[in-house]
Amino acid sequence: MSNKKIPQKWQEEKKAIKATQVAFDVGEKIQYVIRKEALDRNLNPPDRIRQILGLKVSRKPKRLRLSISLTAEDMKFLAKKFAIDEDDNIEIKRRAAEMLIKHARANDKINNSEDNK
Repeated sequence: MSNKKIPQKWQEEKKAIKATQVAFDVGEKIQYVIRKEALDRNLNPPDRIRQILGLKVSRKPKRLRLSISLTAEDMKFLAKKFAIDEDDNIEIKRRAAEMLIKHARANDKINNSEDNK
């Protein structure tokens, strides 16, 4: 094996590889409280857990995103629902986002200037 020096950016990745994933089974109500606190503080749940435990939080998310996994069948369903071509993934995503925004506005009286933060 070569004795070449590992580039600095890879050194940082090497540290990340050594991290251990830990899952906490704390019950539904506890999870809800922590997730809500994270949302209220514009954090993701793992960063809120780190704060609670007194650990260093390395970053603050630039934007929080909602995400789901969609199967090919899901995409076909949404394309049909929106009456658009099933291969137009961008338009399906745009229409789904519009639907989520409409739902949130109807159910929580969200200020329009807050929608795209």
